[in-house]
Amino acid sequence: MSALSEAKSVLVIGAHAADFVWRAAGALAVASSRGAKAKVVALSYGERGESGELWKVEGQTIENVKRIRHEQAEQAAAAVGAEFVALDLGDYPLEVGRESLEQLGQIVRDMEPDVLITHTLLDPVNPDHPVACHAAGAARQLAAGAGVASAFKVIKPPALYYFEPHQPELSGFVPNTFLDITDVYPMKQKAMEAMASQAYLVEYYAQLATRRANHARRASGNKSIRYAEAYQRIDPAVVDQL
Repeated sequence: MSALSEAKSVLVIGAHAADFVWRAAGALAVASSRGAKAKVVALSYGERGESGELWKVEGQTIENVKRIRHEQAEQAAAAVGAEFVALDLGDYPLEVGRESLEQLGQIVRDMEPDVLITHTLLDPVNPDHPVACHAAGAARQLAAGAGVASAFKVIKPPALYYFEPHQPELSGFVPNTFLDITDVYPMKQKAMEAMASQAYLVEYYAQLATRRANHARRASGNKSIRYAEAYQRIDPAVVDQL
């Protein structure tokens, strides 16, 4: 079994409030359903680049968009048993300064997750996603202290995974881990439905879960898998047997 399926705790760091919903809600639900910690950090609400439906309302304000996005993301996180934290750093472009990076590193340090999930390093159609990936990776390194003594508490490095981007073939995404989310899929479905400001994505990611399940069945021989999420593990696994 992979570290992802055995995880005692899962932390997802996304660029925007809804990123975790489509790409890692299943992993969060698996963790929480086993009594483990599950947490989401959104670096921004995606109020400018991810909330087009909300801006169709006459007289809309950015403050109201943020409020709606926060409420929807909280409901989505609750549906999969996860805590939701928003840093509200702004989007398009997302910028993570030193203070915010230190805050993110402290979140990782305080939680001590077994697994950290974030975006791919490449995403030619979204300028914020690679920024979030760099920030998440740096926060992980800061929290772990590169395995040496530091001026602050250091933790065991969490296993690092990239979740599946919207256009994987353009983002260098190579799935090497498939997570069976069949038992918790109703939780993910509820989370997707809660993110009403991007309801147009629900059908796409529902179909993706069934396609990835097909790949998982073929790779494992487990015919009971009906829904799955794909991930790319980045750090090497250290094992005592193959």
